[in-house]
Amino acid sequence: MSATTGYARVGRPVAEPGPVPVILPGTKRRPMGVRSEGSARDRVVGLVLAAGAGTRAGGPKALRTTATGVPWLRGVVRRLLDGGCADVIVVLGAAADAARALVPAEASIVVCDRWQSGLSESLRTGLDAAARLHPDAVAAAITPVDIPDGSPATLRRLLIWLAPDCLVRASFAGRPGHPVLIGRRHWRPFADSLSGDSGGAWYLRAHGALSIECGDLESGRDLDT
Repeated sequence: MSATTGYARVGRPVAEPGPVPVILPGTKRRPMGVRSEGSARDRVVGLVLAAGAGTRAGGPKALRTTATGVPWLRGVVRRLLDGGCADVIVVLGAAADAARALVPAEASIVVCDRWQSGLSESLRTGLDAAARLHPDAVAAAITPVDIPDGSPATLRRLLIWLAPDCLVRASFAGRPGHPVLIGRRHWRPFADSLSGDSGGAWYLRAHGALSIECGDLESGRDLDT
C-alpha cells in the first residue's frame, strides 16, 4: 500500500533542551505517565525504517542480508515481535518491489512514496500507518533496518515505561541508539517536528526522553556502512 503525508512543520523553541535523563540497569525509578492496562504485546506496534537508498551501503538496506544469507528485514522484524510488539510495520521506499519478498509474512508493509525527501518522510509514513492500522496502540517501537542482530531483551526493558505519553530510547555505553519507544500522544507532534533527513533526536531531547542503558544486553551497533 502507499501512504504519504502533508503535515506542517513547526518551529523549535528558543530555549535549548535540557539534559537527557539516563536510567542505568538495576536503577529503581517509577515509570513515567499512566501505565496502560492489558497486555503490552497487544498495545505496541513496531516500525522498521527501511526506505532509504543506502548510498553509503552500496544499495538499499532493505535488500541486504547477513553473512549467512538472512535478510536484515527478517532479523529486525523477528526482534521486535519477540520483544513485545503485536505487529510490525515495515516502511519501504527505494527498491520497494524487490524488498517486499524479504519482508516476513508476520509483518505489514507500507511504502513511502516520498522516501527521497529523507528520513522524516519514512517516519511520518510509518506513524500514519500505525495510527490507521492500530487505533488502540499505546506506543510505537521504532528502529532502522540496519541493526539486524539486536536483542529482543532491549525492547522488553523499554516496555517497563510503556504509557501513552512515554518517550524512551535505548542507549549503549551512553551512546543513543534504538529502539525508541514513543507514546501515542507524541505521534502527531513528533511527526510535525521532523524535517528532511533528520531523525527525531531533537524532539526527544526537548521533551525529556528517558535514556535507558542497554549495553549489558547488546552492543547496539548499526551496520551503516
